[in-house]
Amino acid sequence: MESRKEGIANEILMYFRSQKKRSQDISLNEAIDTDKDGNPLTLMDIMSCEENIVDELDIKMKSAQVKEYINTELTDRERKIIILRYGLNFCDPLPQREVAKKLNISRSYVSRIETKALLKLRKKFEAEGRKS
Repeated sequence: MESRKEGIANEILMYFRSQKKRSQDISLNEAIDTDKDGNPLTLMDIMSCEENIVDELDIKMKSAQVKEYINTELTDRERKIIILRYGLNFCDPLPQREVAKKLNISRSYVSRIETKALLKLRKKFEAEGRKS
């Protein structure tokens, strides 16, 4: 009977030792802090934020590239249409019919120029992407 008690006591000690070793482990979903509203903040939340930062930086870099291509690759008319249609340079985006009215051309002509300009930008962007 005594050896059985020792065996059980030994098992209990081994269990506590294994838990002590695992006390250094952390789960990505385990709450590590709380936000200002008292909601749990996990390691995964923090990591997700860093991924968003990388995505935002990538978008900013690509946006700067596209702006450069708009200024260097498009004709004056194409550039003006793209700026007006997509609300660039702090303008509000306009529908094709309003762009057509401003430039005194037909809406279908605006559509053709816009399509051609976007294709130029896409080709340039893809060509530069292959170089990298």
